[in-house]
Amino acid sequence: MFSQTEENYIKAIYHLDSISSKGISTNAIAKKLDTKASSVTDMIKKLSEKKVVIYKKYQGVTLTDFGKKTAANIIRKHRLWEVFLVEKLNFSWDEVHEVAEQLEHIKSPKLINELDALLDYPKRDPHGDPIPDKDGNLQTIEKSLLSSLQKGETGICVGVDDSSSKFLKFLDKQGIALGKEIEIIEKEPFDESLQIKINGQAITISNKVANNIYIQKH
Repeated sequence: MFSQTEENYIKAIYHLDSISSKGISTNAIAKKLDTKASSVTDMIKKLSEKKVVIYKKYQGVTLTDFGKKTAANIIRKHRLWEVFLVEKLNFSWDEVHEVAEQLEHIKSPKLINELDALLDYPKRDPHGDPIPDKDGNLQTIEKSLLSSLQKGETGICVGVDDSSSKFLKFLDKQGIALGKEIEIIEKEPFDESLQIKINGQAITISNKVANNIYIQKH
């Protein structure tokens, strides 16, 4: 069994590991969790003793197979709770993350398995992220950042990289949501902003926004 703080560290390392092929530095973990590097060092020692991570000096932190399965289980709970909050309790997609952060630490495997069944075994959360199954397996799909598309290309919005409330509310204002078709009308060479067509209307979005939207190309 792990404490809530330990689970937060495991999840943070898992997310960092998914975007890096090398070991994760203590500074990167500290930045991700907004904490001190000395606190990270202490926690890494604890997690290493519990066979969750391996730490090598100058090479950083990596998750063991046990650590990866533990992280996937935490993420599974988080994303299932997000689906539940949206589908059953009428939360909007920008409201669910913080509540799910609290609910993900519930320990009962039976509760989570029953929740999964109640929701008819969803594959993705409200932000388009894949939900691991009870064995920790993830179903991945081919996706690209919207910013990588060129003029004339189209794709379907399948996820977001930034799931903060501010960003999701911004997308709502622009009419950008999962399942929506997006066409690139123009790409500005100066700042790489995009003029896109969505819901039959042309709007302009910044490169920063386009770098946080995942699409599946046609």
